[in-house]
Amino acid sequence: MTELSPRFWEIFFEVYETLPRQGPGNRDCASKALGFCRELPQSPLILDLGCGVGGQTLYLAQLTSGFITAMDSHAPSIERLRNTIAALGLSRRVQALVGDMANPGYQPESFDLIWSEGALYNIGIENALLVCHELLRPGGFLAFTDAVWRKQNPPSRVKAGFDLDYPDMGWVDDVLKKIKGRGFETVGHFTLPDQAWWDDFYTPMEARVNELRGKYAGDAEAAAILDQIADEPQMHRRYSEYYAYEFFVARRPPAI
Repeated sequence: MTELSPRFWEIFFEVYETLPRQGPGNRDCASKALGFCRELPQSPLILDLGCGVGGQTLYLAQLTSGFITAMDSHAPSIERLRNTIAALGLSRRVQALVGDMANPGYQPESFDLIWSEGALYNIGIENALLVCHELLRPGGFLAFTDAVWRKQNPPSRVKAGFDLDYPDMGWVDDVLKKIKGRGFETVGHFTLPDQAWWDDFYTPMEARVNELRGKYAGDAEAAAILDQIADEPQMHRRYSEYYAYEFFVARRPPAI
């Protein structure tokens, strides 16, 4: 696998840190997933793992009266989220922390709901499920999205893209088996609609890439990196029938 250069990551974050969110999803999908969590406390303790700049964190603050800890390993994203939290007057209910989702540093059974959109795969889904199971109270819920295949024999361009970012990507049934294998009960799952890829993610991404093309005019290396980033939404336009994001909602069984 080709290792990406420091310059790539510099420009990558220059694109991604300005976006409303760093992956597919929207408020309607968050609301639908929360609808599966029918026995949460009135003010649940919520952990948002891999929160990025906190697009979904803010949805959770709107849709619940809970206390939310949002965690990400990328400090600039957390700094941006902290500024947003302060500007919206949410500091009493929402805190943003730099941390490692593989080792969040909380005591077992600390949370009623763990939320993670498009991030758990970074530490391996099975490992992430183990971490989340330990952190949830009995009866607590886990809501997360994960990329999955939906059609056999994807074009080589699609396969190569996911092999680079998520070589272990499977099918919905594969994820459901992993959920069960780590001691959870699946409460429900659904496929994110195409709109959830575009409104707050790919559309602003394409606008930002075009903006940076002007900034880096005459810089061949930067232009090639921007082309590489821009290829993702272009690929989705052509080949989205081959893959999807699935929202899974699972529950740690209540104590007997």
